[in-house]
Amino acid sequence: MEEQVGELWHKLITRLAEREHGQATVTLTEVAPALGVFFRALGGDGGLQVEGAQASAHGGRRGWLQRLAGSGSRLELAWRDERSLRLPLSIGTFADKALNRDLYFWLAALAAGDDDGPAGDWFAHNQYLTRRALTRWPGLRRRYHRLCAAHLATRPDPARLRASAARSEAAVRAALSQPGSVAALPPARRAPAAVPLWLHPHPPAPPASKQEAAAQPEPSGHKDDNRKLEDMARRRAARSEAAESTGGLIALRMENILSWGEYVRLDRSSEEEDDSEQAEAVARDLEQLALSAQPHTRGVRLRFDLDLPAAAEDDRVLHEGTLLPEWDWRKQALLPDRCRLVSLQSRHEAAAALPAHLSTPARRLRRHFQALAPARRWQRAQADGPDIDLDAYLRFATDRRAGVQRDADALYCQRRPCERDLACLLLADLSLSTDSWVDDHHRVIDVIRDSLLLFSEALHAGGDAFALYGFSSRKRDPIRFHTLKSFAEPYNGHTRGRILDIKPGYYTRLGAAVRHAGALLGAQPAGHRLLLLLTDGKPNDLDQYEGRYGIEDTRHAVRSARRQGLQPFCITIDPKANDYLPHLFGTNGYAMIHQPSQLPALLPRLYARLTHQI
Repeated sequence: MEEQVGELWHKLITRLAEREHGQATVTLTEVAPALGVFFRALGGDGGLQVEGAQASAHGGRRGWLQRLAGSGSRLELAWRDERSLRLPLSIGTFADKALNRDLYFWLAALAAGDDDGPAGDWFAHNQYLTRRALTRWPGLRRRYHRLCAAHLATRPDPARLRASAARSEAAVRAALSQPGSVAALPPARRAPAAVPLWLHPHPPAPPASKQEAAAQPEPSGHKDDNRKLEDMARRRAARSEAAESTGGLIALRMENILSWGEYVRLDRSSEEEDDSEQAEAVARDLEQLALSAQPHTRGVRLRFDLDLPAAAEDDRVLHEGTLLPEWDWRKQALLPDRCRLVSLQSRHEAAAALPAHLSTPARRLRRHFQALAPARRWQRAQADGPDIDLDAYLRFATDRRAGVQRDADALYCQRRPCERDLACLLLADLSLSTDSWVDDHHRVIDVIRDSLLLFSEALHAGGDAFALYGFSSRKRDPIRFHTLKSFAEPYNGHTRGRILDIKPGYYTRLGAAVRHAGALLGAQPAGHRLLLLLTDGKPNDLDQYEGRYGIEDTRHAVRSARRQGLQPFCITIDPKANDYLPHLFGTNGYAMIHQPSQLPALLPRLYARLTHQI
């Protein structure tokens, strides 16, 4: 009975202390696509991605009901770091859903200017950001004033606070109503209540390692988004010392039996199914996730190496000494000879026929591209040829009759085929993610194979010069660069055999692959050189290439390719591509395929659209 009464009391107090309006709550997944565009349109850093901000301690004053219920000490506040724009996973601050949605856009506008300004405290800096946003974008003033009025109605009444707390609260109210009117926050024993219209007073530091980053999952667009958002909202991350193993039951503290805690020895660098399932089950029940560094290592490196293909089954090495630079965005420097690229080619050189399920679409594409191919044209005023140029001969005869001396050296014509001054290199992402399934019958790698085959059939029929390559990486050494068809090779059954033999590789170090592909394409004498990138996700690798580092290196490589006179264009099936591809390729430099199964049919059409004026 005592436990039941306590549980009912806890539910009652928690419900009374709850200040969120559930019916009006807006989630980040609902507004994330529009927020990303809005943030960049206001001049925000294009390399930042919109991600969820987990609840963290704000250190501000709480109401007495919240103190009684033990809630409200951790809130989801907005901030930005060097990699992401962090926004609350959900906002239910106001009873009006439109206001909650407006708060998301106001926070994005505030963060768009958080790259400069006076080096001061949280109070002065947020006033500066607010004044700056209202000055630069006057259209936001009405939205801000509505948010400010609704928020001030929920803040503590200074008349009911003690002297120091009342002065502090009055300063916050004045700073919200007239940003910049208060120079400093008056001292008080406790910080004022949190301000959801401002950025975080003490933003958490970004994870220092991949292990810590693993404790902060990103929201996705799948059907279980709501459950993931709830898990992330109540989850806390911490670092602790490694637990010491005990020799027996005597060392067990009995009071720990009733606590919600469990120690799991989990190696994050391995991908064993048992560990993953166990960790996921434990993580759902814990509010705090603590990570510790283990002093010993397991045989992970050995297992990883055993996953590599045997030498007899791996592709044949063509060249293994190409050193490439890499852009370090923190140092703002191009590091020379940072990566090593290995050129490979399939050992299976047997010619292969086009798969039966591609025969009909290939036949349609061949007819379409043959019609697009330049027709044979008459070359007139030639010194030699099978036919006489009647116009040139009449002018010659007329001039001779009039007494004008002319040489009879340009009186012939002939019909010659015209070729487009174009070369295209298609670079396909063959990373491990291509082993995932797009539907019940096809994997991503199967879709890529079909796309490369139909693309080759179309370009071969149109007569354009083209080359096909694939790549994957395992850190910066080696980067595996697979040759499917070079510019010097004809398209035939051997090319089809190499395409059918491609397999999922490792990771996506895109910058180095773009630099090497750009060097190959830049050596072609064509006047128009198109570099097509086919990928299913953002740049990533096992080392620091994950996140902002890989994004900025790829952007530097793409810009370098443009300076060489190349035309890079990315085709992706990643549903989150709008978050990062505009920063890499520009708004008109990429295309997103919403249904991956349609890629084989759409790829040649995209190529025809890109080259129809050449």
